[in-house]
Formats: sequence, structure tokens, C-alpha cells
Amino acid sequence: MKIWDRATGEYTQEVSSKKLRFLYNKKIGRFFLKFFVSHICAKMASKFIRSSFSRRRMNKFIKNNEIDLNNFEDKRYKSYNDVFTRKLKSHLINIDYDEDRFIAPADSKLSIYPIKDDLMVNIKDSDYTLNEMVENNIDLTEFSNGLCLVFRLSAYDYHRYCYVDSGSLIDSYHVKGKLHTVQSISDDYEIYKKNSRVVSILDTKNFSKIIQIEVGAMAVGRIINHPLSNFEKGEEKGFFELNGSTIVILVKDNVIKIDDDILEHNDKSIETKVRYGEGIATKISS
Repeated sequence: MKIWDRATGEYTQEVSSKKLRFLYNKKIGRFFLKFFVSHICAKMASKFIRSSFSRRRMNKFIKNNEIDLNNFEDKRYKSYNDVFTRKLKSHLINIDYDEDRFIAPADSKLSIYPIKDDLMVNIKDSDYTLNEMVENNIDLTEFSNGLCLVFRLSAYDYHRYCYVDSGSLIDSYHVKGKLHTVQSISDDYEIYKKNSRVVSILDTKNFSKIIQIEVGAMAVGRIINHPLSNFEKGEEKGFFELNGSTIVILVKDNVIKIDDDILEHNDKSIETKVRYGEGIATKISS
């Protein structure tokens, strides 16, 4: 999977782990996968990552990903979960507050898909209906010909996410499901139809109504959203617990224009690495 970092101009290649290839590609691996994606396993993993027993994994995670804890809020990190949900110091969070700029909700790899009339979206070479993603609870007709923005977070990314604009919450609900990895090795298993997710309908100040979907990852994959009815651009919306996750945002037609450099790479099937609060599109004047 090729990724372009627009901040450095460098290209990287992301390779799925051997463990994931075993779980998804081997018959015996898929036997164990049934347990790993179960809610029983999620509860067990949840207890472990919050316990002091996970400190060894915590220290390995910090070292392997070269995480400088000096950049995050001062606290005593007692477990893997403490480090995974770490919060940046406020002066290190950079938000593009230009009202005409649509921002990235999280540190992530961005892909863009047009919303066709049949409401199908292609994510990692597999087709999924938007209705399946929202559990058929929303009439998506008004989003026809709009854009589906997919922000894929890896385990090493900062796992807190923000609102892309100021506005108010229209509705929000949780969709239960088996939790699969968001890495590409699981593409043939329709991960977005099976993952736990939170769907939020947001009335934004500058970009009309949008739909934001947070998708949990394999094992714990918990999604924690703050109970806000009104919000400001760049304000923290919530955070993920454990491993990679994904955020999907649906935007209506003729509302935003994605930046040319992102579109250029997207047309070549290259994901763009973006940062929390970074401008990625501009409002189309009415």
C-alpha cells in the first residue's frame, strides 16, 4: 500500500503484519480469527490493555514507534491503553481555522471516493453500500454525487479526532458488529459491514449536513465520543482505543473542492498522509 506524506513529500510503503496474513489467509488462522473478532475476546483484551500487565507491550509500542511522551500531556502512563489514548499538549495541536477550509479529523491516510447514484463506495478494492455502513437508518439520497472521505488510522497514529467544522449534532447512534482489522489484508472479508461503528449526523456551519462514521478495529476497537450537542471546529470529538481504526465522512455534492495534490495522488490509488486539523479541501462558493 503506497502512501504519500504531503508534509515531507516522501513516499512510503505499508505492509500488513505476518500475524494478520496468517489470520486471514490460512485456514487455521481463520479458525482462530472467529475468536479474536468476538465480543468475548474484546472484553478480555480491554481488561488487559488497562492493566499494569500491559506495561511491557506499552514500552515496546513507545520504542518501536519512536513516540516522544514529552509532546503529550503530563501523566503517569500505567498501561498500554494510557499510551494509545495519549493526548497532545494543546500548543502542539495545529488547526486550520479558515472558515472556507475543510480539515482532516485525525492523523491518518486519506482516500476519496465519489458517491454514485447507486450509493456504492469502493474501499480498498471491495464494494460496500453506504446504506450498509449506516445500517439503513439514514436516507442518503441527498448525498448522491457527493464525496466519501476515508481516513485510515494505523496503530502508531494519534488516535484522537476532532470536528471538521463548527455546528451542532442532529443525531448519533452506535452500530454493533464483529470487529475486524482495518488493514488491507482483510479486504475480502467486508470489514466495514462487520465492524462496530458510531454514526453521527452533523449540521455544520460552512459545509451543510455531513455524516461522520467512526469504525472500530479488531479486538477492543472501542470508540469513545464526548457527549456534545454543539461543537467548534477543531474541538476534540472523541478517541479510539487499541489498534488501527477508520473515520468515514460523507459530504454533499458541490460543497467542497479537495486540494489538487491530494486528488492527484488519489487518482493514482495512493493514499495521502494528513494531520489532525490540517486543511484538505476548500468550500465551494454558492
